[in-house]
Amino acid sequence: MKARLAFLLQGLRQPRPTLSASLWQQTLAHSPVFRHLSAQERERLKTLSQDFLREKEFTGAAGLELSDPMRVHIAAQACLPILELGLAAYRDWVGVIVYPAEFIIPRQIMDESGVVHEYEDTASGEAWEGGPVILSWQDSQMEDEGYNVIIHEFAHKLDMLNGEVDGIPALHSGLQLDEWKTTLQASYEDFCKRVDRNDDPALDPALDPILDPILDPILDPYGAEHPSEFFAVSSEAFFGNPEGLGALYPRWYELLSRYYRQNPLERRLTSP
Repeated sequence: MKARLAFLLQGLRQPRPTLSASLWQQTLAHSPVFRHLSAQERERLKTLSQDFLREKEFTGAAGLELSDPMRVHIAAQACLPILELGLAAYRDWVGVIVYPAEFIIPRQIMDESGVVHEYEDTASGEAWEGGPVILSWQDSQMEDEGYNVIIHEFAHKLDMLNGEVDGIPALHSGLQLDEWKTTLQASYEDFCKRVDRNDDPALDPALDPILDPILDPILDPYGAEHPSEFFAVSSEAFFGNPEGLGALYPRWYELLSRYYRQNPLERRLTSP
């Protein structure tokens, strides 16, 4: 797979953009996730995004030519989760690869008999441990309250910082591992039960009050795949739909707020 990617990327690396005032304002106006940031937060996000653009290497894949607005859009969204954590949270890797749309990833899986099966998976984003973040530009434009592929993949990078990808990022002072594990597991297990019930074709949503007709807009059911995916999906909602996440899992929202050192729900309640 790496050889295939190297072929696709050959000669497509492009210079870093100059972050002008007009381009920055265009970036902020383009995405609702920045709408409630204070003037001071926007200025700090700009500085962090500039540092990100200097440190990371952007590459267009499959013929995609990246423009300055595209790179700045990705950088700003990537830096929002680390606004209070700092760029060191994205250390030890440099690459951001952008495809025009969904891309194919060759995968392997070994069954119980030890036989390796190869298949191709279609993805809108992928984060490699120690390697690049890979994004679909088309999907990065499909942002809404419950979906943000950029924040999702960069949350995986935060999860990878301390080793195993398990939904437990490198916790800073003030956060206890036992509390994180307990809250994560309780929220994740409840979410899996909700998703399983919603997926049961024998149940009628109009007759069963346990079903969650509003679940999909808050948290992507893909979060039920693994605790690491639940953390990434929750991070999308934390910044995109804090009201929904806070209502659904208040203890988990509060813990994410302490981890990210941000409170998007409070921002929305207090911003003009």
